[in-house]
Amino acid sequence: MPAGMTYNLLLEDVRRYLERGGTADPVVFEQLPRLVELAERRCARQLKVQGFITAVTATMTAGQSVYPKPDRWRDTVSITVGTGAGLANRTPIFARGLEYLRAYWPDESVTAQPEVYADYDYKHWLIAPTPALNHPFEIIYYEIPQLLDATNQTNWLTEFAPELLLYSTLLECAPFLKNDERIPVWQNLYTQAAQAISQEDVGKITDRNSMRTET
Repeated sequence: MPAGMTYNLLLEDVRRYLERGGTADPVVFEQLPRLVELAERRCARQLKVQGFITAVTATMTAGQSVYPKPDRWRDTVSITVGTGAGLANRTPIFARGLEYLRAYWPDESVTAQPEVYADYDYKHWLIAPTPALNHPFEIIYYEIPQLLDATNQTNWLTEFAPELLLYSTLLECAPFLKNDERIPVWQNLYTQAAQAISQEDVGKITDRNSMRTET
């Protein structure tokens, strides 16, 4: 593996592993970018690790109960809203089912301090009670990293998990090439890389918790 992976280097590596995919093999050559994208999405879908967590801030609008999720959102970790004097305190609101929110706060025109949220659909949240103020809020969530292409050569996967991305891409290539006998090989290597990253992530959480409890 090169010391620093980029999108172009990943394509070169995959072509070497497959011994196919150069310009003389146009079908595979043209398909490789799509297979890389599928590999990236596989990694983001199957791993919940620190590298896929991001935080954004925004402001709620008084009287508005439905809010768009960030681009590339995959799963919510937490939402906090500004409360108290000057709305400077960060108060968590809690995840509940959509049906719970509908029963708890049936009239969206009635406003108060937000307490709970639910997935309204894949692209929106429903907040209840409907905000009475323009509360600042912070969302921490798992995201799909910005996908690689010729103009975006690196992301978290290329920088911190290049082996995972390589094996994930090769795993996507095997069915396309009808090379089914290689699927267990790439799956095993991908699984090992995924487990190593997950264990490293758990280690960071354990270390952080230990530091907090030391006296």
